[in-house]
Amino acid sequence: MLVLFLAAGIIHTLKSRFFQVRKLGYWWKETIGSVGRGQTGDKRHITQFQSACTALAATIGTGNIVGVATALTAGGPGALFWMWISALISMATGYAETMLGIKYRYRDRDGAWISGPMVYLERGLGKRWLGMLYSLFCIPVSLGMGSMVQSNSISETLEFSFSFSPVMTGVAVTILVAMVVWGGIGRIAHVSEKLVPFSAGIYIFFSLIVILSCYEKLPSILSQILVSAWAPSSVLGGTAGYGISRSLQYGVSRGVFSNEAGLGSMAILHGSAENTTPEKQGMWAMFEVFFDTIVICTLTALVILCMTDGDAAGSGYDGAVLTSYCFAERLGPLGEYLVAGSMILFAFATIIAWYYLGRQAAAYLAERLKLLSGHPALKASIAEQLYTFLYLYAVFTGCVAKLQTVWELSDIWNGLMAVPNMIALFILIKEVKYPGDR
Repeated sequence: MLVLFLAAGIIHTLKSRFFQVRKLGYWWKETIGSVGRGQTGDKRHITQFQSACTALAATIGTGNIVGVATALTAGGPGALFWMWISALISMATGYAETMLGIKYRYRDRDGAWISGPMVYLERGLGKRWLGMLYSLFCIPVSLGMGSMVQSNSISETLEFSFSFSPVMTGVAVTILVAMVVWGGIGRIAHVSEKLVPFSAGIYIFFSLIVILSCYEKLPSILSQILVSAWAPSSVLGGTAGYGISRSLQYGVSRGVFSNEAGLGSMAILHGSAENTTPEKQGMWAMFEVFFDTIVICTLTALVILCMTDGDAAGSGYDGAVLTSYCFAERLGPLGEYLVAGSMILFAFATIIAWYYLGRQAAAYLAERLKLLSGHPALKASIAEQLYTFLYLYAVFTGCVAKLQTVWELSDIWNGLMAVPNMIALFILIKEVKYPGDR
């Protein structure tokens, strides 16, 4: 899967002639620089900024804290370098799938936009069965990775840091999620628009405090990142190259699965944006990959590397515990609470965003099955109601259950979900256009 992700990113990067680098000023001005230009959304249609925040809500999650720490302990400081490389080429992938999603989207009978890989697989590639297959895989991913895994992170964090009961956490989180998702994409986007900038802003602020307090270490840390990325830590017979292979493996994999470029989720989440173009929403997707990996993941990594003097594995900790330890070393108890709060906010944002992803997939699949079978019971509205019940049940279950099997199954479903999307990205490459193309 990593080979497919990287291949798609490299091919689209070359096809665009390194658009993400060459036109950095342009796409920056057209995305975050255009915020506040009088756009308004409603309960079914959302603004470009709201769609970007909703997509960021799905991507900025526990992986930015847990995944980065794991990458550094397993792959060394060089893993961060390969996260940067994966982000650079994943920006092209995110652009391509979002641009295709907007190009082939259509309105349903109620006037709401339907977008995503299932749409361009059917309308662009002419393979309805692949669109149905993508939707089929997307549903368990949303119930597992998007719901249960995230709510489990919230529950474990509250239990560890504040001694909250998992059952009480489950009830509270389920009610809060229900209050948001029952308001449709409009309410999801509205909450994301407020939650993502707030939570990310706080995390960035305190991360910079820790990093700048260790400014004298930064030259040495940056040197370790570059040296570790290219040079094996020890050259002993058959182990030669092992260091660089682990840095590349963990850096690229955590980068790819942090920003989700290649899964097709961005194409769904951007589908409801109004007053936009395929190219403009594609640039928003590029910004999201940049912000998720280059900004948030890098800050987490630098905090860990600064506080462990570049030896994350030698700290004896891993995952969220390692990140908490590093913040607490500089900020005291506030550091532990900061990581706990960030985990909770990031995970909650991911839950509400992935609900919309799964609901769109369930509605699409039900409508296509109805067309094929002619069975009147297979209606999108019924599928959405059933999916909502299952999703809320998954949220509660994630809070009270042990999820090792769910983690493993989510990885498998994640990979299966990406396969149809990868096929479309390779075959429809000529349909991907960039600003200025004739």
